[in-house]
Amino acid sequence: MPPEFEYGSIPPALDTGSTLGVVSPASYVESSALEAGCRALGQMYDWRVKSSPLALLRECAFAGPHGTRATALMELWQRDDIDAILCARGGYGSNYLLPLLDFETLRLMPKPFVGYSDNTSLLLALQRAGLVVFHGPMVASDFATGRAEQESFLAALRGEPQDFRCAPGSGVRSLVAGEAEGTITGGCLSLVLASLGTPWEIETENRILFLEDVNEKVYRLDRMLMQLLLAGKFRGVRGVIFGPMLGCGAPYDESEEGETLPQMLLRLLGELGIPVVLGFPSGHVESGNLTLPFGVPAVLRSGEDEVRLEVEPATFKRA
Repeated sequence: MPPEFEYGSIPPALDTGSTLGVVSPASYVESSALEAGCRALGQMYDWRVKSSPLALLRECAFAGPHGTRATALMELWQRDDIDAILCARGGYGSNYLLPLLDFETLRLMPKPFVGYSDNTSLLLALQRAGLVVFHGPMVASDFATGRAEQESFLAALRGEPQDFRCAPGSGVRSLVAGEAEGTITGGCLSLVLASLGTPWEIETENRILFLEDVNEKVYRLDRMLMQLLLAGKFRGVRGVIFGPMLGCGAPYDESEEGETLPQMLLRLLGELGIPVVLGFPSGHVESGNLTLPFGVPAVLRSGEDEVRLEVEPATFKRA
């Protein structure tokens, strides 16, 4: 394996009888959605599901005070009977937790942590601490509604390699052909941008960068990507994968013909000399939300006939 690959601290794989813990790091959660998601999870692979006793708290739009949310995450993570941590939903507010978490303690007892959207803040911070994390479906947002793609979720958490092969017509398309090898990182674009200038700023050199967002106009996405370019965050990037960018197709001025999303992406990134892919279904999706490990090596092949992403195991199987 090339020396530029950087593994995070790999957590133990889940097996029959494992217990999943559920926390609410951001916006408040409706009890009916949380209960439905927990039921769906429990039926997947004979897993037990335990929500934090604080998961249904509410303070304004948040799932309780930020100190309480940080305490709930730390307590659940440190419990010996909890094998993985899943976020209930996104929304807003996970960034409040960052100064309050003991990342050294979390690093020393690695567990799968799964979330996306606003919880990108936590994914990036945990990666900075040296942990493998998972950009994937959340309990009340995806498992409760049937949007979670179960096969990739099970494979990622059971210590199996993943081979995503996307043929024409799948919704995944190659914008710039090529091949890249690197460690995957990224998340929701607006939250990636918000990490700049903080102690938890995204690290992109020698990485395959995954970016996705929802309901943003093309000019706003242009501005965010330009900020990353100006900040030097595309320097050393091996390849770029964009999510479906759900609801992000509006032109600059909706009353006139404007630049499309693929045109803008090609204009900004087409001269970098690296493969660029659009439409990979992880994060904000209509259905089939794939689980994508961050912090493990991967190979991206972007071509007209197929887009392929091969990902190394992100959990290790116990002896």
